Amino acid sequence: MSVERLHIERLGNRGEGVAVLGGKRLFIPYALPGETVIAQIDGDHAQVVDIVEASPQRIAPICPHFEDCGGCAVQALRTDAYAACKRGLVETALLNAGLQCDVAPLVDAHGGGRRRVTFHARFESGKTRVGFMAARSHRIVEIDACPLLAPELARALPAARAIAAALATRGKPLDIAVTATLSGLDVELGGAGPLDEPEIAALIAAADAHDLARLTNHGRLVALRRATQIKIGEATVTLPPGAFLQATQAGEDEIAARVLKATEKAQSVADLFCGVGAFALRLAQRAKIKAYDSDAAAVEALSAATQATQGLRTLEGSERDLFARPLSASELNSFDAVVFDPPRAGAAAQTGEITRSEVPIVVAVSCHAQSFARDAAILLKGGYVIREITPLDQFRYAAHVEIVAVFEKESGRKSAKRRLLG
Repeated sequence: MSVERLHIERLGNRGEGVAVLGGKRLFIPYALPGETVIAQIDGDHAQVVDIVEASPQRIAPICPHFEDCGGCAVQALRTDAYAACKRGLVETALLNAGLQCDVAPLVDAHGGGRRRVTFHARFESGKTRVGFMAARSHRIVEIDACPLLAPELARALPAARAIAAALATRGKPLDIAVTATLSGLDVELGGAGPLDEPEIAALIAAADAHDLARLTNHGRLVALRRATQIKIGEATVTLPPGAFLQATQAGEDEIAARVLKATEKAQSVADLFCGVGAFALRLAQRAKIKAYDSDAAAVEALSAATQATQGLRTLEGSERDLFARPLSASELNSFDAVVFDPPRAGAAAQTGEITRSEVPIVVAVSCHAQSFARDAAILLKGGYVIREITPLDQFRYAAHVEIVAVFEKESGRKSAKRRLLG
């Protein structure tokens, strides 16, 4: 290890400052663009020892745990500079994929705060520690509160501590995922493995004491006091254990509004990687929808909500692994529009089939700039042009950014503003 003077050029994909020393890139957590720092170097990472010249955009962080807790990467950057950096993550990913595209300004989609959170529990020297992990570490940072959580999650941390205490004798690392629902907190426990009767009894007691709507362990029901439900459009959806939701309600609403606008003229839409129906249930109020996902429980929840909701047009949910068996071009040709919202890995195989189809409108939703850029390049090379790309910030102070992009089939046309480089 050595100590060096470094100039921070920009923020990297994980929200860390990036400097170059001897032709080698170094990543420095919590350093900001334009700053000069003294840092201790360890491999390709460094830790700030002193800030010689602070950025004029540096401000006081909002949380006392910042720079210890690894949940946030960028809290000390002024709002306008922060928004520019988040937008820059998308622009850089596109350029690295060989694309030159206009990217809209960042949309704030934090709203009331995060509606889901995962706490980690570790047991060391007879003490139970519950909180978040430090950056690039498995060390637990114990917190008293998180300012980014929605008010509905105010009781989540005490409940997580009680659950961890109930299983302390196991000594196994635990992940405690908590989701705010209309009926209260829904908790999914991971890492515990099979439970014995005394442990189940202790967890039921904790669920009662903290008024949990539901407690599950690796998807298996431990305690159910109320159905765990959310609203999507006009539908009420009962969530399966561990169901995926957008991080904030505002984020889901902002994304859905753009999906609806882009597909407003479509009479038939394919919703790929549909989950519990954040888009499908809204789209079905005016169009015929076929929705696909590999998560059988999510598709079942979507189908049940469809049957219980009046006024929807045809909505058909199907379990299908779109990585192993993407919808073919011939299957896609029956739709006026396609919406896809894959996991972080993106949807290269499915995107390839889309380019071989004649679907006129494609809406891509992504939480990973690099995989989005790769999929966008596939679409552009396959005859689509980009109508718009909008970054949304529902992961405030984290290095993640949500993206909604609209593509239009227009083979053979190139735009000066929307072209493949080279």
